[in-house]
Amino acid sequence: MTPPSQRRRGVVTGAASGIGNAVASRMRREGVEVLAVDIDRDGLSHFEEDGCEILEADITDPEARAKVSDWAEGANYLVNSAGVILIKPIFELTIEDWRRVQAVNAEATFFLCQKVGPRLTPGGAIVNLSSSSAKLATTTEVAAYAASKTTILSVTRSFAYALAPRRVRVNAILPGIVDTPMQDEVLERVAPMRGLTAEELHDARTRLVPLGRGSSPEECAGLIWFLLSDEAAYMTGQAINFTGGLVTW
Repeated sequence: MTPPSQRRRGVVTGAASGIGNAVASRMRREGVEVLAVDIDRDGLSHFEEDGCEILEADITDPEARAKVSDWAEGANYLVNSAGVILIKPIFELTIEDWRRVQAVNAEATFFLCQKVGPRLTPGGAIVNLSSSSAKLATTTEVAAYAASKTTILSVTRSFAYALAPRRVRVNAILPGIVDTPMQDEVLERVAPMRGLTAEELHDARTRLVPLGRGSSPEECAGLIWFLLSDEAAYMTGQAINFTGGLVTW
């Protein structure tokens, strides 16, 4: 049994699938007690079987964020991985579309940093999930998503300054093409808008990546774990590209 003084605890939102799922799994393998949060209860079930605590919650709800914050008192880590994407031609976006995407991706990230950050132990860390879309505007069909991910970069920098006196670090990663259900949705829905098949769009996008492939969620989780760990104790306020060379600035 791990001595109380050595226990590590962390929150992962968006844990039911994709990168969030891989991060929560990696944290468990590293011996961290995890609160896995998602609106998809079924996607969290295997974490419950693994001894994690789970919270079925819509993080756009302030009451749900309060539950996360209460659990995180004295915790070590927060990973804001929950996100939604809306695929629609840029000139057809409505204000309701815009607000729905911002509520999950940007607003919830901001307020979880605000509420949870001061409750983390000194030496703790936050990692926010941005995207290469924050820097590349070529997929205009996801403009609202891209804008929300750009906001996350600013949120990350602001809280890096605000939480530095507590020695709580805040960084972001910008994944590129990652093998997740969200990526599948982009391919399946954007391709017909461009007169392509999903396979043709996938191949065209992959050709732009210098390393010639996408990444796995587990690879992203490896970078996130590094940023959470003491190995990155001198890093805060950073936005780390994870794009196979697609983005280098």
